[in-house]
Amino acid sequence: MVPEASPMPTRLTQYILVEIVKIFVVALIVLTMLILLIGVGRELLRQGLGPVAVLQMLPYILPISLQYAVPATSLFAVCCVYGRMAADGEVSTVKSIGVSPLRLIVPAFVFSAILSPVSVCVSDLAVSWGRPGMNRVVIMSIEQIAYRVLRAQHFFSSPHGFEISVQDVEGDRLIQPRITVRQQSGEARMSLTAREGSLHFDFDSRCLLLRLTDSKVEGGTGFEGLVPGETEFRLSLDRALGERLPRHRSPSEMPLAMVSHEAIQQDRRTHEATGYLAANTGFALMTARWDEITGEAGKKSEEIILQSRQRLSRLQTEPWRRWAEGFSCFFFVLVGAPLAMIAKTADYWRTFGLCFLPTIIVYYPLFIFGLDQAKVGALPPSAVWLGNVVLFTVGISLLERVRRY
Repeated sequence: MVPEASPMPTRLTQYILVEIVKIFVVALIVLTMLILLIGVGRELLRQGLGPVAVLQMLPYILPISLQYAVPATSLFAVCCVYGRMAADGEVSTVKSIGVSPLRLIVPAFVFSAILSPVSVCVSDLAVSWGRPGMNRVVIMSIEQIAYRVLRAQHFFSSPHGFEISVQDVEGDRLIQPRITVRQQSGEARMSLTAREGSLHFDFDSRCLLLRLTDSKVEGGTGFEGLVPGETEFRLSLDRALGERLPRHRSPSEMPLAMVSHEAIQQDRRTHEATGYLAANTGFALMTARWDEITGEAGKKSEEIILQSRQRLSRLQTEPWRRWAEGFSCFFFVLVGAPLAMIAKTADYWRTFGLCFLPTIIVYYPLFIFGLDQAKVGALPPSAVWLGNVVLFTVGISLLERVRRY
């Protein structure tokens, strides 16, 4: 009987794996399309994008949608398969021929182990290509967005540091426009008023061109000047388009290949700032210039060091975060598969709810806690795996219950 039963697990393994993949693919398509519609709809309402810009944005939203859809659909797939098998008595049948129920979960582990590195790559693509691409589409459509908002509200505020208010819009003509350019602190840096004007986005120079007639310039320092006739002002959007040096980019916007190199450079900059402060403090002590230690210069140096260390912590945490998020697929499956077998219900949504809600309630608070603490340097970067470790512990205890099934 043993030689006849030995091929059975192989055929059963193939059957289970095919069932998981089929449900995963269907659920992934549905959930990804849902997230795509939500993402596009949100940007459409928030930015006022036209249909062409929405179509241009779809490829960039796709990896972002997959980033969130893959872990959930992997859990949904294994819950459906193993919940139905347990409810239909297939698990008991397999056990009766001498096959351990744990053998049935092996295909799910293989599936999730292959899927997890793919999820990491998708996450890296989403933050390094998807989000900058979405931002680029919005910026390239800023001319149409601004005109659409100004016609409806007579006021347009851009997150890229400028505001435009008009009395009216006639075609492409802005009647009595007022443009306020603000600094990062929010204070007005310059204001422009004119009898009329127009907007044009110049892709080559990456600038928003303001063509104004009979304009008046007001500087933040009280400077005022009249510019009769037609003149052109440029608002640079290079920073908004993401064309920044690595040291000026957020770690969450960098590809993984760049993060480790930038962490080395940031560590060097931190040591340089610390050395400068130590040398400056030493000279100040020698010459009894106490104001340089406790004054604005000393506080500014300490602030620079603090910000540099915080950015270094974020850079060191970022690779751990992406790998932890990607491999959440494996740990979701580790908990979901045995839990679905124990639940013994063929109702897909009930099984998924029984597995998904406890997993989410346990995993994400721990993940966010570890991430926040690692970013500020209170915990090591490996703390982002805290949620995965807890799921692993829970999953092992559930597997022991399945073994005694």
